[in-house]
Amino acid sequence: MNDKPLLPVIAGPTATGKTACAVALCRLTGGEVVSADSMQVYRGMELLSAVPTPEERGGVPHHLMSFVDPARRYTADAYREDAKRCISEIIARGRLPVLCGGTGLYINAVTRPMSFSEQSDEAMHAELMAMGRTPEGRRRLHGMLEAIDPDSAARLHENDVRRVARAIEIYRLTGLTQTEQIRRDRACPGDYREVIFGLDWPREALYRRCDQRVDEMLAHGLVDEVSRLMVDEQGHPTAMQAIGYKEIAAALRGEVPLEKAVHWMKQATRNFAKRQLTWFRHDDRVIWVAAEGRCAEEIAGEIAKKLQTE
Repeated sequence: MNDKPLLPVIAGPTATGKTACAVALCRLTGGEVVSADSMQVYRGMELLSAVPTPEERGGVPHHLMSFVDPARRYTADAYREDAKRCISEIIARGRLPVLCGGTGLYINAVTRPMSFSEQSDEAMHAELMAMGRTPEGRRRLHGMLEAIDPDSAARLHENDVRRVARAIEIYRLTGLTQTEQIRRDRACPGDYREVIFGLDWPREALYRRCDQRVDEMLAHGLVDEVSRLMVDEQGHPTAMQAIGYKEIAAALRGEVPLEKAVHWMKQATRNFAKRQLTWFRHDDRVIWVAAEGRCAEEIAGEIAKKLQTE
């Protein structure tokens, strides 16, 4: 086990301060950040996906952000290939790769085999995605998943059409649910000596941070970003799955007041954080680190000490 490369992972729900912690850890260890966020990979969605600004990156190299055309289908298997290449290149430079993000599936794609990710059928996926273009279709699609894989259905919101469709696709292609595939892969060793740290906040404090995150996104031009994406919705199908897009787009179309759209976006963000927390709570590899009332440098210092024993 000890001959495998060390891979620290900073994980947890949205708005927990993962980026600041990862940057501080990289400064202490001579590291570089590899993003594990399924939305941050897409270009033109920097605010919707909360891509860290140059100031927030603090001079630390960040990888796998804003490099995929939003019209392209980008799978967990593609991410695994890109992330492992980045990790190998960082190690070859004599630096420490630090995986950072809240997409549990992407973290697993790097640290576990994920045999199902190589199975795909573009025509089937397109058909399922087309079904999810209307509210009625999204409910029907989610019901299909609930019938075959209730655990995945409980984990995924019906508006998360891309992941719901993918879970159905996996079952149709392999005969096994995504839940069962993940369970089997957990029993297999990965390529790294991963040490996963989850940033832990009291629930109410986390929800306040989620609301604050939305306010900051709006202050930095979220409405303008959504407006640009709306010009070519068919060319940006992934953008439509991002929290905030549907809500702000509805306001721009005059369907609801902006204040109502912001309320919906904050609620959706809190719900998303809750689902992320549920995912990571079920991963017994996660070492939870208290974050409330502590600066990123203090948290990173604690993590760096723990890494010295690995």
